[in-house]
Amino acid sequence: MLYSIIQIVAFQALFLLVYDLFLRKETFFNINRAYLLVTSLLSLVLPFVQLPELQKVTTKDVIIQLPEVFIGQQNPTDYEVFVAEKVGIILEQPSMPIWQIILLLGIAVATLIFIVKLLKINKLKSNNPKRWSGEILIVNLLRSNKAFSFFNTIFLGEDIPELEKRTIYNHELVHVKEKHSLDLLFFELLRILFWFNPLVYIYQYRVKELHEFIADAKAVKQNGKAEYYQSLLHQIFDTNTLSFTNTFFKKSLIKQRITMLQKSKSNRKNLLKYMLLFPLVFAMLVYTSTEVKAQEKEVVEAKINQELTDEELIEIYYNDILKMREEGAKYFEISNYAGFGQNHSESYIKSREDYLKTSAFMRFMAYMMKETKSKNDELTNVNQTLYKKMTELPHKNYKGYLEWKKTDEAKERWMSNARDNSLRLVVDDMADKTKEEQQRFDGLMKQLETDSYYKKLIITDGRSTLVVDSPLLTEENEIAEVPFNVIDESPTIKSCQDLATNDERKQCFSEYINKHVYQHFNKDLEQTLGYGRKRIFTRFIINSEGKVTDIQARAPSEILEEEAKRVIALLPQFIPGRHNGEEVDVPFSLPIIFQVAKNDIMQLKKRYKKLIAERDRILKHSSEKNPVVINLNEQIEGLKKKIDKAKNSKKD
Repeated sequence: MLYSIIQIVAFQALFLLVYDLFLRKETFFNINRAYLLVTSLLSLVLPFVQLPELQKVTTKDVIIQLPEVFIGQQNPTDYEVFVAEKVGIILEQPSMPIWQIILLLGIAVATLIFIVKLLKINKLKSNNPKRWSGEILIVNLLRSNKAFSFFNTIFLGEDIPELEKRTIYNHELVHVKEKHSLDLLFFELLRILFWFNPLVYIYQYRVKELHEFIADAKAVKQNGKAEYYQSLLHQIFDTNTLSFTNTFFKKSLIKQRITMLQKSKSNRKNLLKYMLLFPLVFAMLVYTSTEVKAQEKEVVEAKINQELTDEELIEIYYNDILKMREEGAKYFEISNYAGFGQNHSESYIKSREDYLKTSAFMRFMAYMMKETKSKNDELTNVNQTLYKKMTELPHKNYKGYLEWKKTDEAKERWMSNARDNSLRLVVDDMADKTKEEQQRFDGLMKQLETDSYYKKLIITDGRSTLVVDSPLLTEENEIAEVPFNVIDESPTIKSCQDLATNDERKQCFSEYINKHVYQHFNKDLEQTLGYGRKRIFTRFIINSEGKVTDIQARAPSEILEEEAKRVIALLPQFIPGRHNGEEVDVPFSLPIIFQVAKNDIMQLKKRYKKLIAERDRILKHSSEKNPVVINLNEQIEGLKKKIDKAKNSKKD
């Protein structure tokens, strides 16, 4: 909101600058009036206009990481920690920022002043004699020499000489017929909303100036210049000060009005000056469409330097996320904004900005959970438990987060949660490693030099970060593969091929891969594995013929590696991706999380009952064909087998 206000003020400044430099001295009064009205409206609208055609920016991703596949029992033991590592924490709801409170108070005061002005006009009508002349109400102001108009009412002071009243009446009649009061009332409303913005006052003054020029130009035709000049010069003493009335005797305008009356009409060639509006508006559209995010970041960073509170910044980031959602942004786009994308994977300690964005994201997740719950949709008990767990994390603010990052627990978690085919190492001091740290570093370097799966080694001490690329990477390999995010037509399957946009086809493709892995992965392997989460990193290429090739996998055990390769190899032949009119190879990275639960009958039964209750709740508002219901049925059947197997093993 604050950034939009800044844009509005900036656009008004540019429009007024063009007016004062090129248009103000021209005698095209009605066109100038239209310019001021139109540009004042444009300045309010343009900050919220973003043309999709100008938003497209080519990405330079080398490989796309598909959404993680989670296989296994999703109970609130380790699953919550798994999600916590991805999304961070949630802070308390922020209070209203101080600037918003001041803004609202100012609007309230400006509204009160406006009401007082209206009451003053009404009082003048009530306390003075009046008469109708056709559709015009003429109010005779007692003991006054003021003259002004408001809508269809003309106020004339009784002390004005009778010879000049006719001239003044004709002048004010032009204001009434041209509906100048509507212009001034519009700017009066802008003064209420933007009471702090001096440009609105300048806009209103420029319009009032034009109103007088227009009225003078028409009235002088009926009275003659000599008589009209005399009326202007004789009455430079008492004035009316209401900002939304058209006043005949305005000292500051008398000289300009006389100058304009004497001025020759502008050459029609000068109308070309108004063409300046088109490139100016186009430039503003380009700015709002392509640079808005960068500018918002600069504004936020400026605010950080001004020591805005965490709550104020979270409010800004939260509104950004809501705006992204309203504009149809995908989940991965929102999560990338919040600091979970590939560009953020090398950072051990998040910046304050990224940390607060994470907090705003968690607030958004809480809102989504609440919204889903209100619709009786697919909110699970696991999500509710997860949300509760998030609010109980040890680091409730950025200061606490920095302290926690110094602990061994935080270091081990970051090193074990590697992404993007990378190895990680946290040391106390990059320039002075301990003997143990040096040994771990040497071991990881050897692994990087001999294992083609890993692409880089990230070493950090929290203050500086070093990224070592694998020497096994070749320029040829990098050029041969076309990134998923920049490809003209992504690899897909027949059921996804007819979707309208490439983004929709990509999303459909990702969901297909996720479902395939979940359905075909051998879940009975948990009987041979230790308790906990097993992270598997897979990489494969869909080549120019649509075939899955170059399948690689890394996992804590060889069994899981082979199983992951087997499942990926079962993928069918795809419709290949195309780029620049040619079929190309497209690389993919797919993380798989295999959850191995404790083989405890009581725990299995408890989970079994929860899944049945969750399935039955969803079935009240859905059908058996709901993918969530199908997934729950598969988990229920798998748990039943485990319970029976556990019972048999105890009997033996």
